[in-house]
Amino acid sequence: MQRTRWAVLGPGAISRDFVAGLRSSQSGVLHAVGSSSADRAAAFATEFGAEASGTYDEMLARDDVDAVYVGTVHTTHAELAIRALDAGKAVLCEKPASPEAADVERILAAAARTQRPFLEAFKTRFGPFAQALDDFAAAGELGEPKWLEAAFGFAAGSRDGRLFDPALGGGAILDVGCYPVALAVQIAAAAGAPIDAPAVSAVDAELIGGVDGSASAEVALGPLAAAVSTSIERELPASGLIRFSGGELFLPDVWGGRAASASTIVVRRGGAERVIEVPVVQPMAAEADALSLALAEGRLEVPEMPWSHSRAIARVLTDWRAVALAG
Repeated sequence: MQRTRWAVLGPGAISRDFVAGLRSSQSGVLHAVGSSSADRAAAFATEFGAEASGTYDEMLARDDVDAVYVGTVHTTHAELAIRALDAGKAVLCEKPASPEAADVERILAAAARTQRPFLEAFKTRFGPFAQALDDFAAAGELGEPKWLEAAFGFAAGSRDGRLFDPALGGGAILDVGCYPVALAVQIAAAAGAPIDAPAVSAVDAELIGGVDGSASAEVALGPLAAAVSTSIERELPASGLIRFSGGELFLPDVWGGRAASASTIVVRRGGAERVIEVPVVQPMAAEADALSLALAEGRLEVPEMPWSHSRAIARVLTDWRAVALAG
């Protein structure tokens, strides 16, 4: 693939992880850094060896930037992604694409209008582990997927900053609750179930200063029911369980990490158990390379994370939060 010249928008913690991943990519290189503060952008660019830095507008106006990574707070994703698409850039936007489904639709409409690729950065969608889950759901070896349980929670330690700020899209659902939802959408879609009309029920939440500190819900995607939960107050088990009509998959570390994808799948059927170990990848490098490939091949979508999945996830997150925040 031709080298992809990346600009990072938002020199924060998640962007540091993306840049670390980009060093392992096959085709990408950090070229520019943009921020609302030109000084912050310059400091980040100097630290990581980017050639250019400046404000968002300055970076988006450059003709030597092919793709941008949007690593800012949730509430700014939509506007920056649309501005980048309008500037002719491919866009990899950190999850969630936006707190509201309507704004996700605006992003996708902009990508279609400008004919530039857009990818929501769910790192868990890339690599052999994600492919193996798709294969189990699609092949029917264990029958039809019926039930999924997954949680993502951690103890934030401090109640300062964006996680606990309602104005910045704080709360557990958007920050990490999106991962169990994305997993449910992935499995349903791989099995051929409809994902365009997800139904959210049995919502429970603990509110802290106007954000969801912890939350749970049930999500129906055709014949698949999913129990999802999340927290920024406490650690939750990082495992997942998918029950099929003829067996189940236990996933002891379903999310992996920012530097290495998950690798272990335990298959249970008829009282027998076998453990599958798959190779790991640098997931942030993999998602960057996936967008680069789409750009090189003239495609707008990435098959590992198509727009229909972003739509379904956004609808669930919007409905889940609306009920949770209503108390």
